[in-house]
Formats: sequence, C-alpha cells, structure tokens
Amino acid sequence: MASAAAKQPARTASKAPSGGTGGAAGGAPAMPLASPLMGGLNKKKKPFLGVPAPLGYVPGLGRGATGFTTRSDIGPARDANDPVDDRHAPPGKRTVGDQMKKNQDDDDEDLNDTNYDEFNGYAGSLFSSGPYEKDDEEADAIYAALDKRMDERRKERRELREKEEIEKYRMERPKIQQQFSDLKRKLAEVTQDEWLSIPEVGDARNKRQRNPRHEKLTPVPDSFFAKHLQTGENHTSVDPLQGQFSGLATPFPGGLNTPYPGGMTPEAGELDMRKIGQARNTLMDMRLSQVSDSVSGQTVVDPKGYLTDLNSMIPTHGGDISDIKKARLLLKSVRETNPHHPPAWIASARLEEVTGKLQVARNLIMKGTEMCPKSEDVWLEAARLQPGDTAKAVVAQAVRHLPQSVRIYISAAELETDIRAKKRVLRKALENVSKSVRLWKIAVELEEPEDARIMLSRAVECCPTSVELWLALARLETYENARRVLNKARENIPTDRHIWITAAKLEEANGNTQMVEKIIDRAITSLRANGVEINREQWIQDAEECDKAGSVATCQAVIRAVIGIGIEEEDCKHTWMEDADSCVAHGALECARAIYAHALQVFPSKKSVWLRAAYFEKNHGTRESLEALLQRAVAHCPKAEVLWLMGAKSKWLAGDVPAARSILALAFQANPNSEEIWLAAVKLESENNEYERARRLLAKARSSAPTARVFMKSVRLEWVLGNIEAAQELCTEALKHYEDFPKLWMMRGQIEEQSENIDKAREAYNQGLKKCPHSMSLWLLLSRLEERVGQLTRARAILEKARLKNPQTPEIWLESVRLEYRAGLKNIANTLMAKALQECPNSGILWAEAVFLEARPQRKTKSVDALKKCEHDPHVLLAVAKLFWSERKITKAREWFLRTVKIEPDLGDAWAFFYKFELQHGTEEQQQEVKKRCENAEPRHGELWCAESKHVLNWQKNIGEILVLVALKIKNTF
Repeated sequence: MASAAAKQPARTASKAPSGGTGGAAGGAPAMPLASPLMGGLNKKKKPFLGVPAPLGYVPGLGRGATGFTTRSDIGPARDANDPVDDRHAPPGKRTVGDQMKKNQDDDDEDLNDTNYDEFNGYAGSLFSSGPYEKDDEEADAIYAALDKRMDERRKERRELREKEEIEKYRMERPKIQQQFSDLKRKLAEVTQDEWLSIPEVGDARNKRQRNPRHEKLTPVPDSFFAKHLQTGENHTSVDPLQGQFSGLATPFPGGLNTPYPGGMTPEAGELDMRKIGQARNTLMDMRLSQVSDSVSGQTVVDPKGYLTDLNSMIPTHGGDISDIKKARLLLKSVRETNPHHPPAWIASARLEEVTGKLQVARNLIMKGTEMCPKSEDVWLEAARLQPGDTAKAVVAQAVRHLPQSVRIYISAAELETDIRAKKRVLRKALENVSKSVRLWKIAVELEEPEDARIMLSRAVECCPTSVELWLALARLETYENARRVLNKARENIPTDRHIWITAAKLEEANGNTQMVEKIIDRAITSLRANGVEINREQWIQDAEECDKAGSVATCQAVIRAVIGIGIEEEDCKHTWMEDADSCVAHGALECARAIYAHALQVFPSKKSVWLRAAYFEKNHGTRESLEALLQRAVAHCPKAEVLWLMGAKSKWLAGDVPAARSILALAFQANPNSEEIWLAAVKLESENNEYERARRLLAKARSSAPTARVFMKSVRLEWVLGNIEAAQELCTEALKHYEDFPKLWMMRGQIEEQSENIDKAREAYNQGLKKCPHSMSLWLLLSRLEERVGQLTRARAILEKARLKNPQTPEIWLESVRLEYRAGLKNIANTLMAKALQECPNSGILWAEAVFLEARPQRKTKSVDALKKCEHDPHVLLAVAKLFWSERKITKAREWFLRTVKIEPDLGDAWAFFYKFELQHGTEEQQQEVKKRCENAEPRHGELWCAESKHVLNWQKNIGEILVLVALKIKNTF
C-alpha cells in the first residue's frame, strides 16, 4: 500500500494537460488526495512532495510519454542551467553547464590511482599542460636517438626472428600458388596440339543475346514508284509500316517524301526511274574509264605495284607521328642553321627513309652532297640510298671530290657485279691510294695465286710496315724466296713477333728443326733489344696456334722460351700446372707435353709433377710414352710407390707379366716392406693363376709387413679358392691382432653365412658391432641376415639401434625404408622416408629413393625438389635419368646419364644403368662406347656394382664383364 501511495502523485501528474505549457513544468504541482487511509499509513511525508519539478522533467517519460518545448518556453538565450536542444540526452549532458564542465575535464589530467603504473607512471604526460620549450625539444631528440640506437641493436635479431616466423607460417599455411606449383610446372610439358585441343569457354548468354535478329531493310522496287506515278494518285499520308519497312523515304526529288502537300504532287512524266538507272550506269562507266586503257580495255593498275605503294605508305618506325614531326622540324632547323654540317643531312635522310619517304630522303642527301662535297659519310650515304646505276654515278662524282678516300673506292668496287670491273676499280684506287693496306688486301683476294704474288711484291714496297702483307707474300713464295721475304720483313718491322714465329714454322716445314730453337731464342733477344715487352700469355696462345697447325717443334720451342718469363720462383710449379691444364682444355696437347717436360727438368724430384705428367700420358698419350715417362719418374722418385705400380700395371695390361714382375722387384728394393707393393705383387700373381706364388708372397708379407689389409687379402685369397677352413683360421688369427678392423668381421660373418651357419654368422656380426659400432656395413649385413631368416621385427630393432648409435646416417635410414617397402608396408616406408629427409636433408641416396617411392604423377615434382637440395649429387642425377627413361624420353635420359658419369665416374651403378639403357635403346656403337668409357674410368663404388664385383665367384672378372653382369641384374621396375 505504501508503494502504491507513493506512486499516486506521479499518476496524477501524468494526467495533467501537456499541450500548452509542458505539463507540470508550467502549472501548479499536483497535490495528493486527502484520504484518512493515506494519512494514517504514510505519516512521514515524502521529500519530493510539494517540491517544484526539476528542469527538463517530463511526466510519464518512464512509460514512454514524451513532452515538447517551444521557443517561447526556452527564450532567445540560455543560462548555464538551461536544458540543451537534446531533450533525451544522457544525464551528464542535458545542460549547457554539463557540457562546459566536460570540456574542462577533458583538458585536466587524469591522475587517478587506477591510471597509474609502477613502471610507466601515469598513462598521460604529467607535463602535457606545460609550455614546450627548446630544452624539451633537445631532450626529446636525445631520447629519440637512444630509442633508435637500441632498436638498431635489436634489429638483426628481430628481423631474423620475423623471417623464421614468416617461413614457419608459410610452411604451415602455403599460398594457393604454392599448392598448385607442381601443376604449373607440368604446363611446360603441354604440347601445342594439346593446348589447342582444350575446349573454349562456352558463351553464357541466352539464346536471344547470342543470336540477335538484325533489322531487315528491303528497298522499294522501281515498279512500285512507276505504278503509283502512272495512276496519278494523290497521297496525303503514308502508312507507317510502309515508311518503316519499304524504303519510301527516297532522297530523289518528286518522291513520296516530298514536302509538298498531296495535291501538289508532280505529274507522272517528270520522274522516269529507267533514266535514273541509266544515269547510274553511266556514272559508273565514267569512273571505271579513269583507271582503264581505252585501247585494250585492260586495267592499267598494277596490283603488285599498288600493294608495294601501300606498304611504302605504312611507316616502319615505332615512334609517334608527333615525334616524327618534331624530329623533322628540329633537323630542318639544324640544316638551315649550319648547312655545312654533314650529320644533319645524314640524319634527315635516314628519318625520311624510316618513315617510308625514300624519294624525299634521296633528294635531301643529294642536296647534302652539294652543301658538303668533302664529306665522305654524306657521299657514302647518298650511294646507299640511290638505286644501282644512279649509285655508280654518285660514287664517280664522290671520287672526283675525294680522290684519296678508301671507303668510297671500296663502295665503288662493291657496286660492281663483274669481277673484272671490281679489279679495274681497285687498281684505279691503288693508283691514287697506294698506301692503303685495306685496298691491297681486297685486291689481292680477287687475284689468282701468281698474280697475287706479283701484286703482294708491289704491296710490301708501298706498305712496308704491314705484317699481314709480308706474311701473305711469304706463304706464296718458294722456300728460299720466303726466307728472303721474312728477312726483309724483320728489317722493316723489327718489333713484331709473328714474323719470327712464321720463320720458325717455315724452317720446321722444310725439315730444319735445329734452326727452330735458334730462331725463337733470337726472336726473344731481338724483341727485347727493340724495347718490346714479352707477353707470356700471347706467346702461349701463339704456341697453341702452332700446335693446331701441326708445327710441333715451333710450339715446343716457344713454350720453352717463354714459360718462365715473369713468374716468381715459388709460383712456378703452380702456374705451370695451370698452364698445362689450360692447354689440354684448348686441345693443344703438344703444348701441355712441352710444359710438363720443362717442369720435370726444373723439379725432377717432385712426385706430384711426375704424377700429373703420367696421368696426362695415360689419358692423351701412348703406352710407350707412358712407360718411358714412368721409367724416368721412378729413377728420380724411387720412393713414390704409385709410380712403380703404374709402371707395373701398364706392363701387365700390355700382357708383359715378366716385365711387370721385374718392375715390382725393383720397387721392393726401393721400398722394402711396402704394403701397396706387396699387395700389387699378390694381385699380379693371382690374376695370372699363380696361386702358390701369391700364397707365398702373402705369407712373407704377413711376417715382414703384417697389416690388416694384408691379412684381409690373405683371407680373401683362400676364400675365393674354396679353402674355407684355411680362410676361417686366417680370419681368427687376424682378428686377434686387428679386432677393430670391420672388414675382417664382415668376411667372417659372410663365410659362415655361405656355409649356412646362421647362428655363427649372427654371432660374428654382433661381436664385430661391439668392436666397431660405427661400421654401417656390419649393421646392414646383420639386418639383412635377420630379414632373410624371417625375423622382420628383429631386423627393425637392429636398424633402430643403428640409428641411435649413428645419428644422421643416410645408409641406415635407406635400409630401414627399403625393409618396410620389401615387407609391403608402403605407408610406413613413406613415413620413415619423411623422417629420414628431415634428419638428412642433403643426402643424395635418400632423395633418389624418395623419387621412386612416390606415385608416377608426383615423381617429377619430387625430382625437382631433389635437384634443388642436391644439385650435383650423382645419385640424384641418376634418379632423374631413370625417371626420363621410365617416361620413354630417350634423348633426355641419355643426356642425364652422360651428366651423371661425368660428375662421378667412380659410381659403378651409373655405368651399369647407362649400359642397360643403351642395350635397350642405343646402337651397338653407343653400347661399345659406354663399355669402353667404363673400363677407362675403372669404377669401384656403387651398391649394385660392389655386390657383383666383390662376389667370390666374380673375383677374376674384369670391369667389362662385371658391367655386363650388373646390367643383366637390373630390372626396369621403376
């Protein structure tokens, strides 16, 4: 009841009229009803009862009622307490004073505790209201410099972090173009026919838009006019359909579209349509007669000439028309300002030529010849622009003005088509300009040898300083006359080296090789005496040219004379080896041989020089030259084992086994207890089926030079000969001395595995892994043994253990992937391959395997990624070659096979795949070429290659036979 009574005044107030004065704000306040019940219940009077309503109070606003205020209520001006225009503004903005106070509060600083931070202080500046003086500006500049300095210190680290974050983000969320990159790369393989066969995008418009019906206009026939004119009808109106579709709006006078009213239509006789048609035919005949011959009746317009004229009207330049006009105006100004300036006339003529106005260009250049008669360029330009006969006349006129111009005479000779005329022009030119070497050379080239010799005799008299003329004359003369010519040339030109070199070549060609050395030495001395600097590189180039020309003695003499000029003593060896390699690259083998010979004379005890020379002879020389060089080499370097072994091998390959034995015997004397020589002797005897001698040699080697390799060769010899028990005993004895040599453990396990003693083989591998935990081959052999006996889980565990002991080892990862693949678990194999590539991102063998783990459509993309990571890895190159092979792209596959064997000739697998490829797709010559190159390269590595070459049954097979075996084992399953 109390709450109801409290609300009663509000209800009473809301019922007051609100039309004129704004409710309670304009009249007396409403009084509560006098009731004894109200007075009894509400003894305490409410504070708002009897109080005037506040400004802006609107009765019933809470219930949705609205009042209004007129201008008479507010007045012309407002006090601070007056309400604002917005009667429904929020409580803090209802008066003008509230807004003024708000603006003042905005200027004041907010120093409340909630706006305070222990590190930064108040959010705003404490001194923002104070004046900003020069000191404040300097302080701000200092702080800004400090901030910039601190930012630069952290810039590199921040940029690196941002770059890593961006790369990580790009890897997690690749762009659309990256997701379609493989498809984009495949577009390069789309042929033109496939591209043209792609259907066009259909037209999405509706039928009415695709096939619009054009408005059809049909002309009115002449009979229509004649009919209505004859009837004499008067027309005061025209049917709109006829006006639209019948062509009545004729332009002829007196037609139906006449401005006269219908009753004033002319009579029928004034318009004869037949005569109009005849007049039209007459007009057409007149026009045709202008371009026709009145005699023959044929057209005189040449179609080809007409098209040519049209082409000439098409500008061939790429500039704008306005640019042409500007250039023409500018050049005209230049010509008028300085009419004797030749480039202005030439530029003007060429501008007109480019724009297609050839005749204007000719006129301009001829005027230029009048203004600049002594300009050679203007005359040549005029001759070029004029047609044939006119050009000859222009050149003749030019000769009269410039009788000493070589270029004009040459231009005149070029204009002649007959050889005799050319000779006549050139001889006339030589009469006027006898000192021109260029004219003499052109004239000599047109003559026969005998006439050329006579002309050259005159030429060297007129041009005694021309080396080319002297040398040309010497080539045409006999031996004695050539010597005289060259002597005269040296007297006239004492500073040119080519004359001396030509003299040396002349003597060599006539068999006087002993004179060659003297001539070259005299050349060096004479040139130095005349102040000529000896350029070593130029002389070596001359020597290479002599080599290619077949003058070997001259080439060697030049090399010996200049090879040491301008080189410090400590740089001689390095520089000479580079020179030799450069000569080999240029195909000058005799130059390289001469450089090696000179280097060996200077450094007779340098083993590296002898080795380089020996390899050069092996690759580019004969067997006799190699053996002769090696004999000299071992005499100067008796301690160089490799030189002895090369000599012995050369004799052995030639079939001279006793000579090879004698070389090895001499090598023993020079290098007692040398492991390499012992093993070479054993190999020589075993290859020639002298097994007992090989056993005795190995026994002596074990007693005098006991090494792990000697024991290994001993075990292998007994193993391949079938003496298993002797091999096992030797292996046990060897492991007592060299238990950390993994190959001995491998051989022991393989011998047991061959004898079907699986447990003993497993024990041998396990013992070997305890001693040699970092031997990859032992881990692989043990894993394959377990896989062979069906223990797939144990094989997995072995490989997992191997990866733990040898992290980042691609061979172990590859075997793990292949193990799962052979077991048929391709998903697990792909997962392992992904992990392997993360751990070994630059492993070529893993990328090569990953290419063929993918499905065929994704292989090319994978190969591109592999090439990006391992661009020069032979396994990746081999995988790409196999990929092209599988796609039947024969030419590309051959190119990649060649690239692979060039980068790594020691990889036997590459040669085997290459040979298999040629067996299927190449000719017999190509197959033999691959086989020969493989035998020369002597590969030693490769998974498939080693499996065959180190098999006990193939121990006596040569490289060619092993190549055939490996190629036969390869199956085209990729």
